[in-house]
Order: sequence, then C-alpha cells, then structure tokens
Amino acid sequence: MEFLAAAIAVGLGALGAGIGNGMIVSKTVEGIARQPEQRGALQTTMFIGVGIVEVIPLIAAVIAFLIFGQA
Repeated sequence: MEFLAAAIAVGLGALGAGIGNGMIVSKTVEGIARQPEQRGALQTTMFIGVGIVEVIPLIAAVIAFLIFGQA
C-alpha cells in the first residue's frame, strides 16, 4: 500500500506541474502577442513562475521517498 501511495504522490505532482507549466507558458505567449514591448518583463515573470511550479514534483518525490522509507 505504501508503494501505491508513493506512486500516486509522484504522479499527481508531475501531472499538476505539467498542467501548471503549460498554463504559465501559454499565457506568457498570449501576453507577448498582445504587448511585444513587454517581452522581457513577461519572460522574467514566466521563468520565476515555472521555477516555483517545478518545485512541486521535487517535493512530491521527497514525500514519496519518505513514505517508501517507512515501509
């Protein structure tokens, strides 16, 4: 049962991060298309957001290892 919990934690973390990154990048491209002069500011904000979202799968992997370690 612990293996299933660990797999679900990693899987949902990766799924959520993938959806989040897709939304961030799509909205950034939309913003650049609307206001090309703001490209630099939008890209900077996008990279910060993507970096924050990418922490979620890492935390999920750590939680999975902790659950797996208790087995």
